[in-house]
Amino acid sequence: MNISNFDDLLAAARQQRQTQRLLLVFAAAELPDDATAQQRLDYEQGVGGTLVPAMCVDKGAHEIENFAAMKQESTQFAMPWQVLFASSLSGIGPQAPPDAQVNAALQRMVDAIKQGAFANMVAFDELGEAISLA
Repeated sequence: MNISNFDDLLAAARQQRQTQRLLLVFAAAELPDDATAQQRLDYEQGVGGTLVPAMCVDKGAHEIENFAAMKQESTQFAMPWQVLFASSLSGIGPQAPPDAQVNAALQRMVDAIKQGAFANMVAFDELGEAISLA
């Protein structure tokens, strides 16, 4: 299945035989303290910056109606974000993965984002469209 938006990811997760926990990390773009003048100008125009994890959550694939509902829920935390990183963790049959395993996987995602290592995650913009990060 080709995942071109967040709702595609939801559909794919719901089709799996094993129970899926979606691991979601919301990241905000920030300007680094040592930014150059050009980087500052780009950032002011909405381009560039450093992605910093702002909040994370895990949800069952059936706990999220769609991207619009998930985005609306994220506004309750008053944490602006520009990129949503998603991954999943499989349980065993109908059994969800244990909380300790979920928490460890979320922490690995946060650490990877801080290091700029996005290879094992799908990134989505504020409209829920899949994006590629270099």
